[in-house]
Amino acid sequence: MAPGSLVLLLSILGTPGLGDPGPLEDVVIDRYYIPKICLREVQMGDFIRYHYNGTFKDGKKFDSSYDRGATVAGVVGVGRLITGMDRGLQGMCVNERRHLIVPPHLGYGSIGVAGLIPPDATLYFDVVMLDIWNKNDKLQITTLSKPERCNRTVENSDFVRYHYNGTLLDGTPFDSSYSKNGTYDTYVGTGWLIKGMDQGLLGMCAGEKRSIIIPPFLAYGEKGYGTVIPPQASLVFSVLLVDFHNPKDSVFLEHLEVPESCKRRAVTGDFIRYHYNGTLMDGTLFDSSYSRNHTYNTYIGKGYIIPGMDQGLQGVCVGERRRVVIPPHLAYGENGAGDKIPGSAVLIFDVHIIDFHNPEDPVEIETAYRPEGCNVTTRDRDFVRYHYNCSLLDGTKLFSSHDYEKPQEVTLGTNKVIEGLNRGLLDMCAGERRVLIVPPHLGHGESGARGVPGSAVLRFEVELISMEEGVPEGYLFIWHGEPPANLYEQMDLNKDGEIPADEFSTFIKSQVAEGKGRLMPSSDPEKVIADMFKNQDRNQDGKITSEELKLKSDEDQEKIHEEL
Repeated sequence: MAPGSLVLLLSILGTPGLGDPGPLEDVVIDRYYIPKICLREVQMGDFIRYHYNGTFKDGKKFDSSYDRGATVAGVVGVGRLITGMDRGLQGMCVNERRHLIVPPHLGYGSIGVAGLIPPDATLYFDVVMLDIWNKNDKLQITTLSKPERCNRTVENSDFVRYHYNGTLLDGTPFDSSYSKNGTYDTYVGTGWLIKGMDQGLLGMCAGEKRSIIIPPFLAYGEKGYGTVIPPQASLVFSVLLVDFHNPKDSVFLEHLEVPESCKRRAVTGDFIRYHYNGTLMDGTLFDSSYSRNHTYNTYIGKGYIIPGMDQGLQGVCVGERRRVVIPPHLAYGENGAGDKIPGSAVLIFDVHIIDFHNPEDPVEIETAYRPEGCNVTTRDRDFVRYHYNCSLLDGTKLFSSHDYEKPQEVTLGTNKVIEGLNRGLLDMCAGERRVLIVPPHLGHGESGARGVPGSAVLRFEVELISMEEGVPEGYLFIWHGEPPANLYEQMDLNKDGEIPADEFSTFIKSQVAEGKGRLMPSSDPEKVIADMFKNQDRNQDGKITSEELKLKSDEDQEKIHEEL
């Protein structure tokens, strides 16, 4: 029956003031409210649920489903209803309202219902249709929205987390996960859900929204559920799938960006520094190292982080970007973490590897250029001049000697530079260029330094400009041969029995000029000579006496005897 059609012309209705038109031949139908959307109309053999008020012509009520607090459920067109009701309900939409006038011969006829409906009574019904279904109905699934990217869909035995609004077919709400401030979490296909929901969730993507209409025989059937779901009620669920996983899932990896040059991959025991964004499957951000402007630093494979991340970081390269999808049994499990990670949540980490190292790593040395005929190389205590560029492994520039007017100068082995750089400058030729990879335990350690993050691996590009042979530790000057036997007399240039600073300086410079000895290399030889004079001027009176003058070798020998 098409919406708006009437069984008889409305002129048959007994309009006040026009007199009695005579006995009715058929049911009179007044469709006084028709919903704008009518997806289905009642047909013969359909199961229906409806409310009604039944009155006589004078308005006296003889029956009401409202008074009983329960809807009426039945089948249309199979003789279970009075004929007039069978005819009057056909073609109705859910939420449609009708006035029905049922003549006696289509009601209870000349017999009536003892004590309730007299013989030959015309019956007036005010009906609202609440539900329509058929035993041949199937689940009705409508996809409301779906993510563009969907790598996996729900299967039987998966564990799902979803939000829902549940209503009856007429729109009456009966339950909502949103009102509980938490998702509904359960397994699919294991009998924990009504059959219709078990079927309706299959094939969904995380983030997908569906409308699922479930007929009663796939829902709560004849019994209904409590006071909120009547018997024989069709259910409508608006579902948003938040995430899902399977208890057998392992960590899923997606390699977003892998550097072309990857000489080394992280393994258990390595210390790694990385940035990350952590989200739930629906895209909700729960944590980010970027927001703290600090990498996350940890060992991998040793249980310091959740098992899924321990596994997910294995084999990464420096500079790699990787997505790590972690099921809850390898993350925070059923309890979740804090107020941002719900129980049984799948976690997605987008990580960017800044650097990694192992506590046993040495300095990694790569020679970029070595001059031919390189016979003299740097040794401990040598004075060297070099240029350098220093950066992090991700390319972040830290320092450069080229920013200054002259090269860097240092005496090797004097703890004036980090140990890794000191080692990297040994055995170099003048003009040689190297790339040094310095692990933090040979660099600035866990604490870092000004401009250098803690536990950072450093990359140096170094070029040795020049070198000067050094002197042994503790010495400021050494003789190339044996020192003069009459050293004090030679040093006392004016033969006045004392050696002031200018005489001392003149003598030492002459020894260096004649190739008889050498000073500790320094950018300021005058200071070295001044320090030598200060060491010999024991009483600090500005001159050296014969009793004060001692060679360092003699001083060392005296200390040995004293100890013995």
